[in-house]
Amino acid sequence: MLPVKSIYPVEGMTCANCAGSVERRLSAMKGVKKVNVNLAANQVQVEYIPDHTGPENMKKALDEIGYTLVIDETLTAGDIEQHEIIRLKRSRTATLLAIIFSLPVLIIAMVFPAIPYARWIMLILTIPVVVIGKNFYINAWKRALHLTAGMDTLVAIGTGAAFIFSLFNTIFPSALTGPNMESHVYFEASAVIISLVMLGKFFEERAKSRTSTSIKKLIGLQAKSARVIRNGIEMEIPVKDVIKGDIVIIRPGEKIPVDGVITDGTSFIDESMITGEPVPVEKKAGDSVVGATINTTGTFCFIAEKVGEETMLAQIIRLVREAQGSKAPIQRLADKVAGIFVPVVIVIASVSFACWLIWGPHPSLSYAFITLVNVLIISCPCAMGLATPTAIMVGLGKAAESGILIKDAQSLELSNKLDVIVLDKTGTLTIGKPEVTGLFWDNDLDQKDKLAEVIFSAESLSEHPLAIAIVNYLASKNLKTLKFQRFESLPGRGISIVHNKKNYLIGNRMFMDENHIQLPATLDLKENELKDKINSLIYFADSEKVLCIIAVADHLKSNSKSAIAELQNMGMQVHLLSGDNQQTTAEIAGQVGIEHFKGDVLPSEKLDYIKTLQAKGHKVAMVGDGINDSPALVQADVSIAMGTGTDIAMESASITLIKGDLRKIIQAIRLSNFTVRTIKQNLFWAFFYNIIGIPVAAGILFPVSGFLLNPMIAGLAMAFSSVSVVTNSLRLRRKNL
Repeated sequence: MLPVKSIYPVEGMTCANCAGSVERRLSAMKGVKKVNVNLAANQVQVEYIPDHTGPENMKKALDEIGYTLVIDETLTAGDIEQHEIIRLKRSRTATLLAIIFSLPVLIIAMVFPAIPYARWIMLILTIPVVVIGKNFYINAWKRALHLTAGMDTLVAIGTGAAFIFSLFNTIFPSALTGPNMESHVYFEASAVIISLVMLGKFFEERAKSRTSTSIKKLIGLQAKSARVIRNGIEMEIPVKDVIKGDIVIIRPGEKIPVDGVITDGTSFIDESMITGEPVPVEKKAGDSVVGATINTTGTFCFIAEKVGEETMLAQIIRLVREAQGSKAPIQRLADKVAGIFVPVVIVIASVSFACWLIWGPHPSLSYAFITLVNVLIISCPCAMGLATPTAIMVGLGKAAESGILIKDAQSLELSNKLDVIVLDKTGTLTIGKPEVTGLFWDNDLDQKDKLAEVIFSAESLSEHPLAIAIVNYLASKNLKTLKFQRFESLPGRGISIVHNKKNYLIGNRMFMDENHIQLPATLDLKENELKDKINSLIYFADSEKVLCIIAVADHLKSNSKSAIAELQNMGMQVHLLSGDNQQTTAEIAGQVGIEHFKGDVLPSEKLDYIKTLQAKGHKVAMVGDGINDSPALVQADVSIAMGTGTDIAMESASITLIKGDLRKIIQAIRLSNFTVRTIKQNLFWAFFYNIIGIPVAAGILFPVSGFLLNPMIAGLAMAFSSVSVVTNSLRLRRKNL
């Protein structure tokens, strides 16, 4: 049975260790093939075999270690967003209540410690704070039962120890006193740390929700209703009720509800929300329209071809969600460190406690206790866990808004290391809508119309851009459609058919040479003449000689030359590969300034070409749009498909340029640079913060300066570290690509 891939929200994850625990727990289940946890998005992407396990089993497994898997399949993206808003409101209310109870505890401890019944008043005020923060203790306990730990563990041990120690000294004030020894209470540390951690988590969650702004924008683009004609009656219906084949009417200013093809009317359509291009595009009968784009001027009708989850917008939302749940290679470092971090911190805190208790000044127990709490609180690996996923989420979202669909975090990171770009010609450098400029027959032939029917019928069975151009050219000549005894398509070469027991070939010059087909003298001259005019040449032959040469011309995209120049200025080596003949390929390469080019290339040779470059140590991107590019796209380090090309090419590629604009490659590389730089900054500060913070929290400065960190400052610093990492990632949204 084929694996199923699903994304589920997870509640209760607070740090990198939590993400690691969820990942390990699910990965260990029978039938689970792959697990990717995204702490920033609070979600897990699971690939599993339904025969062996299911969402209910996964939910039960996570419940046991203190996390909740939300498996309600009926939840829409809007429901999840609403759920997130409610959760944030609850978090804000709980945080405010904790602060309200904590402030008087802090004031009494710092300003009025000698008032009557001070300890009992602080105890009464601290209890509600502990109750409000009870999830720290519940989660820590559940994880301890399964020998796992996370941020909750550190907070629970630190604040719990402070509270129990203080409670004991309040009830039995003389039990831990003696000569030169007084009992102390730390209710203010317990209450204020819980409040500060909750405040930090609230700010962190609020900032994290902004990292998925792009997805929310995309979801918000969907039209709510559509005006359709059914049984001759115009009616307005919810967009979910639109079915394939419906005729949809669009008036100026309206949003297009689903994908389709215009049947009547013309207009200019603002497609910027899908392609990132600000200028409205003219559309007329026969042109495609995409759901969620906006009609700016005229009224037109179109036939609905893709609805629901099939629309381009729905696919973009799905792919961006999956990409945001994927893991960048650089994340592995943070995961490894986070996996061992909490146990190591607990050991460091215990050693610090013992050292202060044995060698610390009077009262040594108090000093030992303060440093224990400090180390536990300041060491939370929250920032470490958020450093990569928050930057990836913002980067992928910004790419989607710019018309660049990046399918995984790995491609976003690897784009930063590319040094070679290999381009296909047709549909990549050129517009990809070639037109036939002429059919040139062998002068000795009779019944050319009958032979043209063979060409027309054979090419009608192919989806190659050149075949489509030939069919369009011959369609106006009222030719019959024939049936063949045999039809065989040979990628990179052409078509072989049998009609009326005669074998015919249609394809490139290499195909003719391989089959030892002769070129008549008159067509030989014509061939040389056509090559000089940058025509792609298609040969039609019987089993002995070429009967006709079909000249097809495609035009360069207006921005191809400038895009190539800019890539070269960035230090990229640009190569051009084409299945077209060497002369035409050389001419195109010369026009756009590409030094490395090769024509007459088969799909397998494109694959080998990529492998050769990789063997030389290059990081290679392949850019293409055709089925014949798919093997090379899969082999390349980063594969880039033109959104104007075939679905197979888009499926094979890790990056899709929705508008098919080469300049978007430059934007994708710049975005990769910005994102990787942000990730490195985040990781540096996350590690630096802990490397500096833990020794200070343990009291390393005390022997030389008398400085000992206040536990409340440690709690504030921990909260600040996470918020600063998320905020740094959000700066990516303002970068100019």
